[in-house]
This record gives sequence, C-alpha cells and structure tokens, in this order.
Amino acid sequence: MQPCRGRGGRSSLASVSSAWERREDRRKLKTVTGVSGGQDVYRHAIDPERSTLATALETARIAEDLRLDALFAADLLSFGAQGAIGAQEPIVFLAALASVTEHVGLIATVTTTFHHPYNLARLFGTLDHVSNGRAAWNAVTSSLGEENYGDTELPPPGRRYARAAEVLEVTNALFDSWQPDALTAGEDGSVVLDPELVRRIDHRGEFFSVAGPLNIPRLPQRRPVQFQAGQSAGGIELGARFAEVVFTSLATLEDAVTYAKTIRTRARQLGRDPALPLIFSSLHATYGATEEEALRAVRERAESLDFEEGRRRLEDMLGGGVDLSDVALDSPLPAHLIPDASSVNRRQGRVEIFARQAATGKTVRELIVAAQDTGHWAAAGTPEQIADAIEERYRAGVLDVVSFGGLTDARTYEFVADGVLPLLRRRGVVGEDYVGRTFRENLELPALPVQA
Repeated sequence: MQPCRGRGGRSSLASVSSAWERREDRRKLKTVTGVSGGQDVYRHAIDPERSTLATALETARIAEDLRLDALFAADLLSFGAQGAIGAQEPIVFLAALASVTEHVGLIATVTTTFHHPYNLARLFGTLDHVSNGRAAWNAVTSSLGEENYGDTELPPPGRRYARAAEVLEVTNALFDSWQPDALTAGEDGSVVLDPELVRRIDHRGEFFSVAGPLNIPRLPQRRPVQFQAGQSAGGIELGARFAEVVFTSLATLEDAVTYAKTIRTRARQLGRDPALPLIFSSLHATYGATEEEALRAVRERAESLDFEEGRRRLEDMLGGGVDLSDVALDSPLPAHLIPDASSVNRRQGRVEIFARQAATGKTVRELIVAAQDTGHWAAAGTPEQIADAIEERYRAGVLDVVSFGGLTDARTYEFVADGVLPLLRRRGVVGEDYVGRTFRENLELPALPVQA
C-alpha cells in the first residue's frame, strides 16, 4: 500500500476519458457502502434481542444520512469460503432493507452459474417493485459453490461466461416483455390490462428454453441497473456487452487507465453508449489525522498478520493450485510457481492481478500483505490525501462509482462524514443530494435502448 500524496503530487498519466467524460458537467462521482453481514450474522444470531440485519440497518441509516447512492451486498456460496462464513442471501437481505430506506440503491450480488434466468427475473423484478425502483444486480459467474448445486466440478470459465451471456439476454427480454402501456388506469380507478402488450419471448438457446412473458408487471426502472464483476478476458467481454457498471479490482491508477480503455473500447465496438460502462472501484482506505499516523496503522496491521494463514490466502489469490509452504517469506515467488491465469479455472482476473505482482519480484511477505486487500485499490493518508486520490481517478475518467467501508466504526465514520465527503463535495466531485427517484436516475445513466 502506497501513501497518498498531496494535490501537487498527482500522476501525469494522460486521461483516457472521452470528450463526454471530460466535460465539466459530467455526472458526479457516485458512492456506495457494503452491507453483507459477515461475522455480524453470527454475533447477532446468538443475541435474542437483535436481528442479523441489525448492523445493516445501522449502515443503511448512515448511508441515507450521508446521501450515499447505494448499498452493496456481496455473496459467497460455501461455508468458510475465502475466509468468510457469514454471507446471507443478498436479495432477501436487501428486500428487508428496502422497507426502511427511501432513496439508496440496493445492489445484490447473484451468480448466473447456479440460477435460472426466469427465477432471477422474478426475484430482481420483485426487488425493484418493493423498493420503488432501486434494485441493481451485480452479476457474477462464481468461482466456488459447485458442490452445493449438484456439480462435482466448476464449469470452465468459457462455459460460465457463455451461460452468463444467455442468462442476461433472457432476463433482459423478460423485463422487456411488458410494453409501457400494458397496464393503465380505468375510469373507475381500476387497473386495466391490455394482454396484447404483454408478449412471450420464446427463447431457445444453448442453456435455456424460456417462453415468457414475465408474470409480474413492468418494473419501475424497466430493468434493474446491471452491474457486473469479472476482469478476465471473458469478464471484460461480458461487461462490455451488458454492464452499465463494472465492479473492478484496480490497485493502481495505471491499472485503472488500462482497464477502462480496454473495456470501453470494446463496448464502443459493440455499439454501446460511449459513456458505458461506468467504472466502480472498492477503496480500502486507512485513515489518519496525519500521514504518519495512517502509515503506522498500515505497518501495525501488516506486522500483526498470521503469515501462515496468509500463505493460504495468497495461494487462493493465485488460483488455489500452488503450494507456497516451502518458499521463504522474504524470497520472491519462484517463476515456476507463478500460474498462467488462462490455465486456472477459478477467479482468473484475481490470478492475473497477483501473478503480475509476483512477476515484479515482490517477496512472499509483500504478496501476503497485498493479499489482505484481495487486489483492490488500497490507500493510506489523511482525509485530504484520500480525497486527492479519489479525485485523481475521477478527473482521469476512470472512476465513476467508489465504495467506502467501515462506516459503523466511529473513527472511520468521522474521517469519511466530516472529512472525505465534504472535501469531495466542495470540489464538485460528489453531489450534495439524490438527483432522481430511482437508482437508475440517481446514477445518471444513459437511457436504455429503445424497446422493440
């Protein structure tokens, strides 16, 4: 993790932004925080006075008080997977939060590998209705969980992405199976349905046969906002084709520039709006009243690591097929242990990130420390320095959505609520309030393609 530098120390990298993105009236940076549950699921599960939703309820209140744009629910499909044991089902979890919030978007991470598109359309369609147009779907292809869905082996990446593309095609067709005026108000206040404006989709594909139409009314947003996570070649192709927002792990500005240029070039080749997809990065920030305090916190956290457990975490970041037990902590990773990402079945994008770092000669110790942030953007500094780092990426056109974590911690809350956010608002980077009724409107997304 590198310290953030002051405003005068910014990178001279050229922006990859388009003319649209360079405009002074471009959309403001959008903000997100996470509400997955995690260990709090277990802490609250043994407390008869508290729901396992308790921490998320507090986070949701904070998010709306601070005018953050969305809550993000991650997901894992196996007990003990990747060190996490507390993920709850995201759509049910967010539906509960919909009833106690009014403005904040609700982003649910749900796999395309183990779900049927008709069920997904009904689930997300219902979430969009109960939230009055605030649903979003972070589509993932999953790197684990096959043992719980009747499969002995995880399908290879090519098959997972082919299935994902068909899932998204089918769900979009189902969302669009209701024409705008299918439901109208009768003179007596009743609802009038024109069945001619609710149309079958009659999909016949490699993975699915779905007649349609969707059996719930047209969604408030027409379609939930489409997020997508995945940075391998297959993930980039899927995101360029379908995503309105891509959730990324971009540790450096150089990484962000390269990734944004690659995916947006491909999206333009596919005939998509030049503003899409938006780039969403998770920021793992370490705050301090001074830079020295922040860097001391980083050092202390690194020194307190269990490095044997860290080896196993690093092995997972490298695809799970390497054994690092005999490599000295302060030695570089031998070349023969650095995997070719294309040969790995799980999390190819993450493997690429850590294989690149290993190839630069970083020691196993350094890689274990880096693995604590799982390849995400990590920065340390004062609130002003963190705001500088965020603004740099925003002005470069490679950051449209950013997440802030740990807001239920009083000290982190103070640094964000009283430091970073006010600074970014004074600089015109982050907006002062919600700008629309639906999540789609608040993100200021381009209009959906004209419905056939």
